Amino acid sequence: MTTRGVLFVHSAPRALCPHVEWAVAGVLGVRVALDWIRQPAAPGTWRSEFSWQGQPGTASKLASALRGWHLLRFEVTAEPCATAEGERYSSTPDLGIFHAVTGMHGDILIPEDRLRAALCRADKGETDLPAELAKLLGKPWDDELEPFRYAGEGAPVRWLHQVV
Repeated sequence: MTTRGVLFVHSAPRALCPHVEWAVAGVLGVRVALDWIRQPAAPGTWRSEFSWQGQPGTASKLASALRGWHLLRFEVTAEPCATAEGERYSSTPDLGIFHAVTGMHGDILIPEDRLRAALCRADKGETDLPAELAKLLGKPWDDELEPFRYAGEGAPVRWLHQVV
């Protein structure tokens, strides 16, 4: 069973670009040469995006391979398939990494135990419920990444297939 998804590298310093390609190639098992374009939302950085196809869990592996670089902004998505839910990973230098399970229409699915924990923290006065729900939905990551998403409209997309 395979799934497919998209890796969006929203911003990376030029020196980091070959390392991103190397990390992605290590996960996909194929040589990767991304098409990099300037990122106007953060002068001096570059962006790229491409579509991939691979086994369920590939999005997690891509996010794990890229999460250690502090100056990198990226998102990885995976479509749901017969054996796995969809996924979305978002990462920013300030917020770190966010993970969500997604349904077949791209909606974020919040597990029951995470909702119960948010309600419990709000009942104890430890947090504000709307703010906690916003975090569960990834709103802080969306707010930070939105200018980088718009700046990348029109970027080329390349399909890569994982060798099994």
